[in-house]
Amino acid sequence: MEHKDIKLIALDMDGTLLSPNHEISEANKQAIHEAKQKGIHVVISTGRSLPNCKEVIEPLGESAYLITINGGEIYDEGFNLVERNPLSGKDVRHLWDLTNKHNAFFWSSTVEGRFNSHEPFEKEVEDYEWLKYGFEFEDPELRETILSELENNDAFEVTNSSPTNIEVNPAGINKATALRKVTDWLDLTMDQVMAVGDSVNDLAMIREAGYGVAMGNAQDIVKQEAQWVTSTNKEDGVAKAIEHVLNQ
Repeated sequence: MEHKDIKLIALDMDGTLLSPNHEISEANKQAIHEAKQKGIHVVISTGRSLPNCKEVIEPLGESAYLITINGGEIYDEGFNLVERNPLSGKDVRHLWDLTNKHNAFFWSSTVEGRFNSHEPFEKEVEDYEWLKYGFEFEDPELRETILSELENNDAFEVTNSSPTNIEVNPAGINKATALRKVTDWLDLTMDQVMAVGDSVNDLAMIREAGYGVAMGNAQDIVKQEAQWVTSTNKEDGVAKAIEHVLNQ
């Protein structure tokens, strides 16, 4: 496809849009502004929850949609909730039992707030609406043990946002699923999307986008699946990817 056909740019945040100190560089801001001026939608597609990303992305200005929690929630340009895809209580109970069985460190996004092993919840797991369940590991063997248990369960979409964690959404809920909905709402197709990311939770959208771009700091599997590899998030890789499309 020709890059001039790109009408939507989907950007991951951590490891992609954000520098290692979790800021948006001036070069990235300027490139996003230029893309918008040319009528291209720029959609943030992150594993973060809305409260954890809103202030960071507000300086970028309005966007037609915002994808959070790996597709667990989609918001409109006014940060109004459009869609929510929670895990079932039964499935969260299974994840909680797995956490306790292996004494693993857990973290979560729920509608009621964020919980982890240091900030526990007080009620039963079923009393909350869980959007994403995460694990963080210091021990690679424990990560592989839990990963193999999760990947054999058809109820889960299993990804990561770093090589040391595991992220669990309901089966079929990922950044690509969310982007397909967003493109439908905007009368676009996935062929008109450039998706940029660095981790396994970006793989689905990078595979399905018309132009999938991996960051220079991306995990190897992401680089292998992408059509192009840009610079790292230390080197304004997002700006370079956008310029690569705009200057075609």
